[in-house]
Amino acid sequence: MANQPKSTAVSTDRSKFITTSLALSDPALFRGFSYIGGRWTAGAAARMLPVSNPADGSHLGDVASLSASDSAGAIDAAQHAFGPWSSTLPQQRSTILRRWFELMLEHKEDLARIMTLEQGKPISEARGEIEYAASFVEFFAEEAKRPNIESVTSHLPDAEVEIWREPVGVAALITPWNFPSAMLTRKASAALAAGCTVVAHPSAETPFSALALAELAERAGFPAGAFNVITGVAPVIVEPLMKDKRVRAVSFTGSTEIGKLLYRQSADTVKRLVLELGGHAPFILFADADLEQAVDEAIKAKFATSGQDCLGANRFFVERTVYDAFCAKFSEAASRLSVGVGMDDPDLGPLMNEKAVAKQEEHVADAVAKGARLLTGGNRHKAGVLFYEPTVLVDVPADALIMHEETFGPVAAIAAFDTEDEALQRANDTEYGLVAYLHTQDPRRIYRASRALQFGMVAVNRTKVTGAPIPFGGMKQSGLEREGSRLGMEAFTEVKYVCRDWA
Repeated sequence: MANQPKSTAVSTDRSKFITTSLALSDPALFRGFSYIGGRWTAGAAARMLPVSNPADGSHLGDVASLSASDSAGAIDAAQHAFGPWSSTLPQQRSTILRRWFELMLEHKEDLARIMTLEQGKPISEARGEIEYAASFVEFFAEEAKRPNIESVTSHLPDAEVEIWREPVGVAALITPWNFPSAMLTRKASAALAAGCTVVAHPSAETPFSALALAELAERAGFPAGAFNVITGVAPVIVEPLMKDKRVRAVSFTGSTEIGKLLYRQSADTVKRLVLELGGHAPFILFADADLEQAVDEAIKAKFATSGQDCLGANRFFVERTVYDAFCAKFSEAASRLSVGVGMDDPDLGPLMNEKAVAKQEEHVADAVAKGARLLTGGNRHKAGVLFYEPTVLVDVPADALIMHEETFGPVAAIAAFDTEDEALQRANDTEYGLVAYLHTQDPRRIYRASRALQFGMVAVNRTKVTGAPIPFGGMKQSGLEREGSRLGMEAFTEVKYVCRDWA
């Protein structure tokens, strides 16, 4: 039969890939192999890729580092499974997705522990991410059952007109290290609900969370080849996914730079693209806002996930009449944040790697050299080499690097403004357009500013806005298409128009 999955070598020796006791209730969730065509595999060459705990640099374990031919084998497996999976009744797909959701919640504590140890985020944040990740599976389990046929009034005599949505085919999912579970489920559950099969490639820095979800997906009853997870070095794994014409959709979360590269690589095979790229969120505070609430929300917007979040507020614009008061209160609140190892559940954990820490240092030094004042922080934290102090810079000039580049860390840059037009102009002065935070009590200003802000999402007097029912995504160079909500399935479906002659 054509398009049979390629054979891959399978080892039963898990111990060679796992060096750390994680004290899991279910140790089988800690996997070192890739999952292809319903089998756990180390690939033909059985190469290994080390994974470390960013909190202390300890060796957490190894995952299989697969080859380009293994990546092609995963496409084979997904293509082979596509026909049966796409023709499965939507109710059956829904049942399997629902079971996956239930298993995630049943194993929330183990999944959170794995995430904290490989990613570094505080354990309470990790638990929250598992719940968030599971919510997408639950949502799309329900969406899978929605009718995918629409009847429209015919424009022709003696003809019946219908519009169908059909699954596009194999979908490649490339996920980041900062939200290793939620970014996978947000993509995979939408694609699987639509009837697509998937090949997921998690970040090499945080692969264990994705592999744990693959273990639960297997238990949930996904047929072999419907859900595949392949680990390894990104350029090696991703190139076959971009070149193969059988991969009809690609969903990527990561940097704008890599997103542009994938955009170019997709041209030859005209793939569907979902790109969730960088952010450079403004936080705009007007004098009529509730100052205490604004400070609380600003802390959340800046320091969640240690600032390693595309939704993180990067530039703070504060009306001059409350500028000094806000800066003092915000700086004092930031200085009280605890920093430490994720399993101790501090406010902030480590950054992901040395490059991330170096970027904080570069942005702080540049801003200070250009006239900014440092109110708190500004140094590596004594907790370890990848920890950085919660940092607040004020009077940051417009030409500072931090006002133009995504910091992706716990450094806040604050500047004053005098007029509404000035605030909105400065907020929009970026190539990014993911989210903007707006604080004001004036209903007319809320409407005007929400209209004027060139961002895909606007949070008014609050920080948390995301969730399974809402369309997540940005404008300009923050990406293409939307994830979550019913719109999240659109990139994974084709529209077919059928016109039947009744004459």
